[in-house]
Amino acid sequence: MSFHELSHVLGASLFAGEGKQNVLSGTEGFTSVSVDSREVLPGALFVALKGAANDGHYFVDSAFKAGACGAMVALSAMENSGLGLFGLAKKYNRVLVAVDDTLKGLQNAAAAYLRQFSGLTRIGITGSVGKTTTKEIAAAIASQEKRVVMNEGNLNSETGLPLSVFNVRAHHELGIFEAAMNHPGEIADLAKILNPHIALITNIGSAHIGFIGSRQAIAEEKKQIFSEFDGTNTAMIPAEDDFRDFLAKNVRGRTVFYGASTLPAYGGARDLGLNGIEIIWDGEPVRLCLPGIFNLPNALAAAALAMELRLGSLSVCRGFESVKPIFGRGEIFNGRSTLIRDCYNSNPEGAEAVLDFCDSLEWPGRKIYVMGAMLEMGEVSDNVHAALGKRLSSSRADIVFLFGEEMRAAAEVLDRESKTQSHKEECAGTQGVYPAVCSPKKPSFFFTIDMGELSKALDNCIKKGDLVLLKGSRGYAMEELTGVLTGYPDKELGAGHVS
Repeated sequence: MSFHELSHVLGASLFAGEGKQNVLSGTEGFTSVSVDSREVLPGALFVALKGAANDGHYFVDSAFKAGACGAMVALSAMENSGLGLFGLAKKYNRVLVAVDDTLKGLQNAAAAYLRQFSGLTRIGITGSVGKTTTKEIAAAIASQEKRVVMNEGNLNSETGLPLSVFNVRAHHELGIFEAAMNHPGEIADLAKILNPHIALITNIGSAHIGFIGSRQAIAEEKKQIFSEFDGTNTAMIPAEDDFRDFLAKNVRGRTVFYGASTLPAYGGARDLGLNGIEIIWDGEPVRLCLPGIFNLPNALAAAALAMELRLGSLSVCRGFESVKPIFGRGEIFNGRSTLIRDCYNSNPEGAEAVLDFCDSLEWPGRKIYVMGAMLEMGEVSDNVHAALGKRLSSSRADIVFLFGEEMRAAAEVLDRESKTQSHKEECAGTQGVYPAVCSPKKPSFFFTIDMGELSKALDNCIKKGDLVLLKGSRGYAMEELTGVLTGYPDKELGAGHVS
């Protein structure tokens, strides 16, 4: 995209450093986009976003040094003499693209860029739980027949999605993009960028309920993925979700309800424990290596999307078999303990699902559940954490470790539950665990808000043969415990240690 085209699309003002005459003639442009000066590539456009902690305008100098050929900046920042943006443009012979709001500028630029690819079928995926896994499986299936582009990792936010859009190239046939939210209006903004031909909702849960207020409000926000429909688009809605009728109401386009009962090729599934799920598809058994039967709805959503795209049955089977766990989602590490690392995020539905899975596993050694708090729960935080404490008290865990201030409500429930038992005895072999009270039915537990203290307690407790679940919201970075739980530094966690 040239700077001239970008300026026209955004109604932006251009300031070209010395010698940049071809900027105004439209012959000079950029080849990538970044919002992090540390990730700038030569020829990139650096977008200076102002966040809660950092203001990107203070990193324009670093971006230019790294090879950025231009920077999108706010008009108000241009007027700030302390930033010296005009001087930087002249010093490095670079281009400034001045807009009212750089976040809106990034989003509008991404929307305009995407519209250039008229041959690209655009898919949008959202939902409270499972959208990343559904996207990964869908892309694995579609890649058997199509040239696919998708969000990398979890770049699905108001900044992540537009950045992902700039990865589209002329050879791509299918774009599969997930859209996430943590505040009202975000899905609508992402829908304006993507304007999907097909939009799929995985489910309506309580993730981010603290920002949105209620499941009804969450459903209203998620439904905005359909907001740009013009009558030619397709809405895919989970047939068994209790909000299905609300989601389908007044959709401008075709509505498809999907699920196990709507897929003729689906012949059932078998839980293989840590080895994943066996799915019968078109009469053939296929292994999906993602552990946990809770991943089955994600696989069926991806398969339903494949059917909508008229992809072959063999592509579905090969796609299932090619999927691998991604960071923080059902990763299995074998080392000092057998670790289930499922800590990219946590919410009530996700925590319940993974606890059910871990409880269902037949395991010869101890089961230890390390649970980080669930963030963004708002006014219901104490209630949902207390409910989690109740669930943990009846789990098949031998020991539960709780981390984060929000988990105090869960700790209080576990403490109360342990004291109501008629036969209490001291737990053997759980040095560092407090209170050291348990019974054949109730796990002992340890609660802390200090990561160092948690790591030390785990180091004292974990032994060979333990099965450890690591779960928690992204903000608590529970993956930092991987080394102490496996016995391997992160840099040594490779294929040799991963199932």
